[in-house]
This record gives sequence, structure tokens and C-alpha cells, in this order.
Amino acid sequence: MSQLFLFEKPLGMRDKLPHQYRMQSTIAAQLLQVIAGWGYEKVQTPALEYFETVGKLSAIPDQQLFKCIDLSGNTLVLRPDMTAPIARLVSSTMKNRSFPLRLSYHSNLYRAQQLEGGRPAEFEQVGVELIGDATASGDSEIIVLFQQAIEEIRLERYQLVLGHIGFLQAMLKEYIPETQDAENIQRQLFEKNDVGFRESVSACNLPTHIEERLLQLIDLRGNEQMLDQADALVTSEEGKQAIQELRHIWKVIKEEGFEDVVQFDLSTVLHMSYYTGFVFEAYHEDGAQPIGGGGRYDELLAQFGRSAPATGFGVRVDLLSEVCGEFAQNEESWCFVYHQSRRKEAFEKAYKLRQEGYSVILQDEAGLTDNWKKDQSQMAYRYFEKEEGK
Repeated sequence: MSQLFLFEKPLGMRDKLPHQYRMQSTIAAQLLQVIAGWGYEKVQTPALEYFETVGKLSAIPDQQLFKCIDLSGNTLVLRPDMTAPIARLVSSTMKNRSFPLRLSYHSNLYRAQQLEGGRPAEFEQVGVELIGDATASGDSEIIVLFQQAIEEIRLERYQLVLGHIGFLQAMLKEYIPETQDAENIQRQLFEKNDVGFRESVSACNLPTHIEERLLQLIDLRGNEQMLDQADALVTSEEGKQAIQELRHIWKVIKEEGFEDVVQFDLSTVLHMSYYTGFVFEAYHEDGAQPIGGGGRYDELLAQFGRSAPATGFGVRVDLLSEVCGEFAQNEESWCFVYHQSRRKEAFEKAYKLRQEGYSVILQDEAGLTDNWKKDQSQMAYRYFEKEEGK
């Protein structure tokens, strides 16, 4: 191992500068305000969880977990997501609370990155979990709440992509006799590898008409009309039910008036085995990664001993701050530069401005430098200079 420099940080870890901290705090506060308005109660779980419970049941691959050993020899993980910790919480400390439960969080999450990844290994996420509601109305609530939260921060040029794992699995079950072949195909979709998907379908040596129907899967992208095409590709009750659920969600989206930013993609796979129903991701034109996403996961809580359907979403605050750009940087702030003889007057004036919501720096003129003033050029200045004769 090479000698580390004093200023180096672990791979993927980043400092957060004042303007970044301010912007992310503002975004998170606005998101949480909307979420609280929908009746979601905020919770917090420990940064460290047991690997044998939360670590193994998390949606995050094992190679992305930060692990350590406690004094008793137990393997711990830094929480890689919040859904599994909240499932643990609901099944233990909150086991006597009735369903449906509406919970929210604002937490730092930790995921180890590959050397070539270039992505943060620690990031802020705001999210919600609606637990104990199996209805499509619950899924509709999640997508509408996500949209309203995004609207609150005035984000533009983004799109929501909806899919349904139940439909995908029903279709694969109908057409693919071998489980391993179906998993290979699903993995290609999870990796968004259209070429690999076609190769995996071809490798199944299916009858031509079946292969052609399967290949249509990656063309099931578009608006409401695409659902009719998808409906014609499945005969099972599970497949038909999945389409009905998406129609219900679409109806709510249209009634709420944001269908222009939504499209379907029934080849969407967010995880190999975690989600069970409707799923979605949100993308911004200026970002390579999804700024948020979520969906239904009806089988997770049963693994903690309290079976319940659940749905939810998470929003990446760090990624939102990168694409939101300007709105959080317009706070008006003041700097009062004072001579010691007028310190009390300056302090009293600053107090009044702070009571009105302004940020005020109090700076003794003896400690002021020209370089500092250049760095703080966006501030409004007021000078309390030495009075003549004092």
C-alpha cells in the first residue's frame, strides 16, 4: 500500500463545502416539508446495523457494503439503504403500531464504490415508506407524493419512468421454461444491456414466434397506449393484474396533471429480487444517474417476522443539488464591519436583522483582510467605523 497524503480521503468520500451544504440542506428541508404534509412521520435508525440481518436483506449488492467487526466479533455494516432498517424497526420497536404506517427519513447512506466508479460512497437521501397498504392507490400515493416533492424544489427537465416487476416476471414465466434462462434475461434488463438481452433471448432456443414476442419487451416504452400492447403479450392472471395496476396509477397521474413527465418502460428492473410490483426511476437531463426512484416490495417485512405489503421511494439530495443549480444560492446576507468602539451598536443592529430572517456576519475591522472581502463579494456590507473624538 502506497503512503497516503495527509489530505487524501477514502475512495468515494467527499467533503461538503459551505455552499453545497447550504443547498442540500435547503433541498432536504423542502422535500421533508411536503412529505410531512402528507402525514409521514420521520424516523432515524443507527448508522451501523448487523450484516446478518439488515446487511443481507438490503437491496444493495454485498460487494458495495462497508463492513466492520464489533468487540463481540459480529459483522456490522454501515447502512447502505433505509428500507431494510425501517423494515427492521417496524417489525421490532414499532411492532404494536397498526398498519398502514407512513414513515419518512433523511439519512446519510454508504455504498463502497469500484475503483473506476467515480461515484460518492456516502450520500444524503430523503425518502418515504408506506407499510401495510397493498392497494394500487398506495402506489399512486407514492408517485404523486414524489412528484409534489420534486415540484416543491422547482426542478425542471426531468422524467419519471414507470415499470412493473410483476408484469416482467409473469411474461418470463409464460415464455421461458428454464429458471436460469429467465434470470439471465432479467439480469441483462437490470444492467440495461439491450444487446445482452437479445443475445440471452436468442440463447434460449425458443420457437420463433415466442422469441419475437419476448424481444418486444424492450420496445414496451411510451405512453398509455403501450399498455394495450403489453396486455396482449400476457395471458396469466398475474400479468393482467400488473397491467391493471399500472392503468390505475396512470389514471391518477392524469387526474393530477403530470402525465407529460411520465412514460412507461416495462423492461425496467431496479433489483434482481427485491421489488415485487410497480417500480419507477426519475432522471434529469443533466445527470447520468437516477435522482430518485422506488416501488413496491411486499416480501421484505416477512423476513423480519412481520409480514406486510409495502411501497416507497428515495430521493438523492446530492444529485438534486447538482441539477438544481441556482435556486438555493440567492439568500441575502450581510456583513457588519465594526470598530471596537461601536461593537455594541453593530451587535444590536445585527440581532434585529437576524430576527427578520437574514444572515449577518459580525466582523471586527481589525481582523478583516482584502482577500476575505473578495471571497465574500456577494454580501451586502455595512460599516460601523470609529466615531470622531472617541
